[in-house]
Amino acid sequence: MWPLVTVYLHNYLHKSLTLAGMVLLAMSCFMMLGNFLGGYLFDHWSPYKATIISALISTSAIFTLVFFHGWPMFGIMLLFVGFGDGACMTLLNSYAASIKTRSTRAIFNILYIGQNVGIVIGTLMVGFLLKHGVTVVFGVTSIFYAALVLITILEFRVNVDRRVSGKPVKPGAPVETKVGGMILAICGVVLSVYLAYALWESVIPVHMTNLNIPFENYSLLWTLNGLMIVIGQPFVNRIGTHFKLSTQTYVGVTIFAASFLWLIFARDYTAFVLVMIVTTIGEMIGFPGIPAWIDSLSTPQTRGKFQGLYNLFMSCGRALGPLIGGIVLDYASYRELFSFAAGLIIAFAIILWVMNRLRMHKSQADLG
Repeated sequence: MWPLVTVYLHNYLHKSLTLAGMVLLAMSCFMMLGNFLGGYLFDHWSPYKATIISALISTSAIFTLVFFHGWPMFGIMLLFVGFGDGACMTLLNSYAASIKTRSTRAIFNILYIGQNVGIVIGTLMVGFLLKHGVTVVFGVTSIFYAALVLITILEFRVNVDRRVSGKPVKPGAPVETKVGGMILAICGVVLSVYLAYALWESVIPVHMTNLNIPFENYSLLWTLNGLMIVIGQPFVNRIGTHFKLSTQTYVGVTIFAASFLWLIFARDYTAFVLVMIVTTIGEMIGFPGIPAWIDSLSTPQTRGKFQGLYNLFMSCGRALGPLIGGIVLDYASYRELFSFAAGLIIAFAIILWVMNRLRMHKSQADLG
């Protein structure tokens, strides 16, 4: 849906790029609302019913767009899609974190690979199907959403463990206050990396076309990104099991930040290909371990809440990226924008490292 929105609004409905950006921002805001509500419902209501309802909301909106895809119905239905998807993603992450037959790290790595397989297939299908009309695009999309509802109904009726965690907790303060600062620090890193990632989807294609690089070549970069993740992630996962989740996150986001510094000097297509390779390596190392790290700090009672925060900050970063990118470019250059993105990631990573060190020292002192 994401690459389709701007193209369809601008080229087919003849709306301005500013309006397209506002629609994406509104969709992201509704997605964040869904992220929060999904986590709350997982912790306080029936995860099974909440997941079915979330999937049905998105499916109904997409199915409506098959028949009514003019303006403003297109924009209105996207809000429902964003809300349903946001709630569904948080609920799925929370379900994944509750699985005990495999390690949390392995579960989230599998989710990450599945997500990127979907991105590769979806992006390729949208590019092909749009030539046959937007009705076909939404019709095929409805089939996939209907499959999501069916899988949810058949496979997600399971008991979720909500018993009190066996982790020792110092009396006098709730569990949330013990790890709340760490969770927020991790979410700060999530915000920064997805804000930077959104630049690849918004301002970088404009930057490349200004350098006389065809848009088709830009699209191939995402095919490269997806194939690298699908093929390389299993190998990265095996190596990652020998390191702490925190170390995996630090290394990944640092490489990811360094790729934006390299973007400052990219002037031809070969350079952009190399930057995408470095970006993807950082993404493969750092991104999948973050929700697993958050889950390691959670209890069964707060699992939905903290996974909701993770998804909320991810959606917020995606929403703010194009907006901040446009504002910076109005007053500065791509050099300043890419430097800002890299600096923001490094700053949040340093804050996270310091807070994690303090937490570890405090834990050792408490045990002593």
